[in-house]
Amino acid sequence: MEQALLGKVAAVTGAASGIGLECAKAFLAAGASVVLIDRAEKTVQDLCSELGSRAIPLVINLTDPASVTGMTAQILQKTGHLDIFHANAGSYVGGEVVDGDPDAWDRMLNLNVNAVFRSIHAVLPHMVERKTGDIIVTSSVAGLTPVVWEPIYTASKHAVQAFVHTLRRQVMKHGIRVGEVAPGPVVTALLSDWPKKKLDDALADGSLMEPKEVAAAVLFMLTRPRNVTIRDIVILPQSLDL
Repeated sequence: MEQALLGKVAAVTGAASGIGLECAKAFLAAGASVVLIDRAEKTVQDLCSELGSRAIPLVINLTDPASVTGMTAQILQKTGHLDIFHANAGSYVGGEVVDGDPDAWDRMLNLNVNAVFRSIHAVLPHMVERKTGDIIVTSSVAGLTPVVWEPIYTASKHAVQAFVHTLRRQVMKHGIRVGEVAPGPVVTALLSDWPKKKLDDALADGSLMEPKEVAAAVLFMLTRPRNVTIRDIVILPQSLDL
């Protein structure tokens, strides 16, 4: 798929690490210019310096409505247009509901649900006006199969699934494709509290994936002919029993 996105402009949220960063790298390798959106200002600026002139940093706080409202204008000021928007940023809270922290749930739900809805709403008018565009959302296998040890996270991803499936049908008349990628467990910052041996063992026994595997799937979705939409793509570690 070398240069498959040549001339395209993509924007990726949560692009400073993990799946977002790997997707940004994949889009760059395919010829796109990529706006890396994150609130970690120094990290995203340093990354763009390393990735080259087609990597463009943009500092946005996705949980601040005013920051999201101004996002599209800043993207267009830097790039002129937008072809691909990847709503990737998210966080994770697991555990028993009875022992949970509702304030932590609210913070996660604000990023996993509200920020996804708001950021997509922010870019849609531009895509509708141009009569073309791709919107990809990072969901989770938890959005398809309720995971008993992460009920609040599962609920957030079920909300994302419902949004993707209904939004797609609303905007298809404008030439806009909408899809979601639903990974199983991936080696990201969300697993930062895992001991190295546990991570290494999980990778060795096939119960974890690398972010680059998700990025390859997203690139596949984006490079289908325009008359084809990959609505959902599920990627699981080989040994995950779900």
